[in-house]
Amino acid sequence: MSLLATDGSRIAKALAALLLLEMWALPVRAQENPEGPPPARLRTHQLEVPVDTAVVTGHEVTIRGEQVPYEAEAGMQPVYDEEGMPRATLFYTYYRRTDAEDAGRRPLLISFNGGPGSGSLWMHLGYTSPKHLLISDEGYPVQPYGVEPNHQSVLDVADIVYVNPVNTGFSRALGEADPEQFYGVNEDVSYLADWISRFVSQKGRWTSPKFLIGESYGTTRVAGLAGAMQSRHWMFFNGVILVSPTGLGLEPPGPSARSEILKLPYYAATAWYHDQLPPGLQQQDLDALLSKVERFTMEEYLPALSYGGSLGDDRKQRIAEQVARYAGVSEEFVLSHNLAVPAEAYWKELLRDEGNYTIGRLDSRYKGVDRTTAGGEPDYPAELAAWNHAFAPAINHYVRGELGFGTNLEYYLFGPTSPWDREDNDTGEALRDAMAANPYLDVMVQSGLYDGATDYFSAKYTMWNLTPSGRFSDRFRFETYRSGHMMYLRTEDLRAANQDLRAFIRTAIPAPGEPARYDRRARPSRSSEE
Repeated sequence: MSLLATDGSRIAKALAALLLLEMWALPVRAQENPEGPPPARLRTHQLEVPVDTAVVTGHEVTIRGEQVPYEAEAGMQPVYDEEGMPRATLFYTYYRRTDAEDAGRRPLLISFNGGPGSGSLWMHLGYTSPKHLLISDEGYPVQPYGVEPNHQSVLDVADIVYVNPVNTGFSRALGEADPEQFYGVNEDVSYLADWISRFVSQKGRWTSPKFLIGESYGTTRVAGLAGAMQSRHWMFFNGVILVSPTGLGLEPPGPSARSEILKLPYYAATAWYHDQLPPGLQQQDLDALLSKVERFTMEEYLPALSYGGSLGDDRKQRIAEQVARYAGVSEEFVLSHNLAVPAEAYWKELLRDEGNYTIGRLDSRYKGVDRTTAGGEPDYPAELAAWNHAFAPAINHYVRGELGFGTNLEYYLFGPTSPWDREDNDTGEALRDAMAANPYLDVMVQSGLYDGATDYFSAKYTMWNLTPSGRFSDRFRFETYRSGHMMYLRTEDLRAANQDLRAFIRTAIPAPGEPARYDRRARPSRSSEE
C-alpha cells in the first residue's frame, strides 16, 4: 500500500470519527402515507433529527401501596450500518427503578407496539409504565387531556424500555437512507435485534433477566426477535408476552389462524355484550357460554364447513341456525355468507336494526354511527377514533412537557411504513425454536374477548399450533379479559393484566443457580404467585 493511500485512509477514518462525534442532527426526508391521509403537518422541507441524545428526569410513583423512585430517560439511539455509520435513529423511553439493590439481577422488559407502523405510545401510556393517560374507567376519552400516575405499573418488579421502530414516534431514517430497507417482517427483526443488543450493552443489562412484550403486529416482531437475539446476538430471554397476538406466520394443518370460522366465539362474546343473543343464551355467564361456543366451533362448525359446497341442505340449515343464535344475527344473514360470516360484515350487521350504529373492530364494545344503515362494512373504526382522541394529546404533552424531550418532529402515532414486505414470515417458528433451545423461555398470551381484529380464540388456536407436539404446554400461560385489543384501557383489566404480567415475570425467573435443563423446576401454582 502506498504512503498516499495510507494517508488517505487515515484522513477518511478521521473525518468519519469527527462526523460521529459532532453529529447532533441529520436531515430526514418528509414522506406521505400511501395507504391513508398524509400527516396533519406534512413536511416539505428538511427537519433536524436528534441522532444520539437523551434527557433524564427523576420521579416517584406509588404502585400497589409501595413508593417506587425511578428515572425516566427519553432519548434517541442510532441504528448503524455495516460501516458503523448511523442509517436511522430510534426514539425510546427507558424507566429504571433507582432504589434497586442489585440492578444486574433486576428484570428488563422491552416493549413494542404493532401496526407495523404504530408508535410505542399505546402500551407506554395505556398499560405498563408509571404514567397512564386520562380516560374513563371503560377507556373512553375525557377532557382535560393528559396523564396521571399508574398505580398498577409493573415498574415495581421490572425496568421497562419502550421502543419506536423507524417512522413511528420520533424515529426516522437518516440522510439519504432508503426507509424501505426497514419495512418488512425480516428487515424489521434484523435491525431491531442490533438496536436491542447495543441498548443492553450501553445500559449494562446483560445479566438482567430479560423479557419481550409486543402487541398486535408487535407479537410478530417479538416472536421473531426472540429467535434472532438468541441466534445472532447470543442473548437469551426469560419470557415473551404476546398481547392480542397475530397468527405469527404459522401455517397449521387446519384452517388459517385468521379464518372467519374461528371468530364465532368472538361474535358470541360481542353479541352477549350488546344484549343481542336469544334470552336463553343472554342469561348465561359469559365464560360458560364461550366454552360451549368454542366446543361447537371445533367439533361441529369447522367439520361442516370443510365439506364446502357438498354440505347437505339439512346439515347446512342446522349449522346456520346455531351460528345465528350464537352470533346474534339472522339465519338469512349467515346463509347469505355461506355460513362463514366475514368480520367486516358482522361489525355492520349486529346493530343494524338499532339505526345507523356499527361496532368497533379492535374493541367491539365501542359504537360508531354510519351515514346510512345500508352497506356491507362500517364507515370508520369507532374504537380507533376514540383512542386517537385521547392518546395523541397525552403522548405529546407528556414527552415534550413532563419529560422535557425537545424536538420539532411530529410524533407519528401511525407512521408511513408502506409497502411492508410480509413474505417469508417464520416468526412463529423462530419463537418455537427459541423455546426449544432455551428451557428458561416461557410465553404468556393476553387477549381481549371483544377484540375483532386479533380475536381471542384465534390466539388460542395459534398457540395450540405453535407447538403441535404439546411438549411446551407447561410453558404457556393464556389470559383473557372482558375488553378489546387494548384490554388495559378498561380500569378493571388494567389492574388484572398488570397483575398477570407481574406474576408471569416472577414465575419465569428461575431460582439462583437453577440449571437451564428440561427436567428443571416444578412450576409454582398460579395462585401462589398472585
